[in-house]
Amino acid sequence: MKIKNIFEKKEVVFSLEVFPPRSDVPIENIYQTLEELKDINPDYISITYGAGGGVRKNRTCKLSSIIKEKYDVEALAHLTCINSNQKSINKILTRLEEKNIKNILALRGDKPVAGEVIGEYNYAYELVDHIKKNNDFGVAAACYPEGHLETESIDQDLEYLKQKVDSGVDYLISQMFFDNSLFYKFRRKAQKKGIDVPIEAGIMPVINKKQVARIIELSDAYFPAKFKKILNKYEDNPEALRDAGIAYAVEQIVDLISSDVDGIHLYTMNNPYVARRIKEAVGSLINHINGQEIQKVV
Repeated sequence: MKIKNIFEKKEVVFSLEVFPPRSDVPIENIYQTLEELKDINPDYISITYGAGGGVRKNRTCKLSSIIKEKYDVEALAHLTCINSNQKSINKILTRLEEKNIKNILALRGDKPVAGEVIGEYNYAYELVDHIKKNNDFGVAAACYPEGHLETESIDQDLEYLKQKVDSGVDYLISQMFFDNSLFYKFRRKAQKKGIDVPIEAGIMPVINKKQVARIIELSDAYFPAKFKKILNKYEDNPEALRDAGIAYAVEQIVDLISSDVDGIHLYTMNNPYVARRIKEAVGSLINHINGQEIQKVV
């Protein structure tokens, strides 16, 4: 199934993101995590492709197939195009088709930390355009409520986003954010630009101090005062910080659902305990909005 059809059927989509194990770790190590994530009934699971210029591309395809075939959950395979040529992209697309993967998150990808960028694709919209002209995948793209680090302003970033959407994007997944007002402001501006596809809100529960440093490095996300207060209060108590991070994410999600968000995309960091706690807290709200019978997560 193409994920765009799920958005057509549901008022609020609930999805998860996982990342493949490192190449020196057996892929079977993630099976227990997937078993537990499957039990909280996500609408789909996305599988990352690598960050900071690194790649786990071989495992992305394999893990996408496992999620769909073994765990019966729709998979969204991330695909980056930086430093790629048409031949290499076509090879990956063919492999995904052979594995019966129907959905791709089309990304430019992080520029290598060192070295010249050499390839036929410089922007995500070029990848979207290529996929839509040559294949039959559902295609998602990323958006940035606070603006991409490489753009001069939100308005400029929205121009680029409109270009991606016009190339054939079915729906958008946002970068993580910790202040919902920034997401709402971004959503209003996107609508004024004529961006009319669903926008799923990306939520990352911050459960340890290392995450904060990594978030700042990758996205420079804005941390509201109340979020900083939580970090300062519980930074030396891992269990308390974990629970406070979960509670903060739940508060964000409740507000988003009440404000008619199209979907919640939970960055799980491969932590099923955290994902389960959050789904238990908001599952009845999502089911209510979607008109489904309320089911307890067991």
